[in-house]
Amino acid sequence: MHRRVLNCIKSGINDKLGENIFNFKFLVMQMDTATEGSHKKAPGVKKAKKLSTRVDMTPMVDLGFLLITFFIFTTTMSTPTTMDLYMPKDTEKDEDLNKAKASGALTILLAKNDNVYYYEGQLEVDAAKNNFKSTNFKGIRDIIINKKKNTPPDDLVIVIKPNEEASYKNTVDILDEMMINAIKRFALVDILPIENELIKKTQGGQ
Repeated sequence: MHRRVLNCIKSGINDKLGENIFNFKFLVMQMDTATEGSHKKAPGVKKAKKLSTRVDMTPMVDLGFLLITFFIFTTTMSTPTTMDLYMPKDTEKDEDLNKAKASGALTILLAKNDNVYYYEGQLEVDAAKNNFKSTNFKGIRDIIINKKKNTPPDDLVIVIKPNEEASYKNTVDILDEMMINAIKRFALVDILPIENELIKKTQGGQ
């Protein structure tokens, strides 16, 4: 009797265990089937192409050649601009460099802070005959125009004298004024000590 009961219990346990194992296997099979189905494409759907990550440098090479050609053409077509500068001839005596006809001579002196000084003819430092005057780059053009209008062309000569404090820009600007006003006779020479002294005295009084 006891043996029959024990065998029935063992048989029930084995049946239950077998049923559980079968259910577990069936569940695993369903999961595998669902996983495989999710990766499959639906009918009529095209498979996506994998894009290549390679960079094509051919357009960059073409662009580089175009830039090189552009710079070559622009550099060869541009021509440097030059300015004619008439320097005085060498003489044995330094004082002969500044000799000119007094009636047609205009001397322009350049100093610091864009200051411009000038005098006509020979320099007069006497109180009664002082012809040393000051102006700026706006006023010097009118002075050059009036001097050119009232002086015969063969007698007109402009002498430009920058001192040690004048800027390179001011020197170029006054040379531009010679070109603008079509002054044919002008010269760039060293400033005299007395002229430089007058400039410093005038600037000290400002």
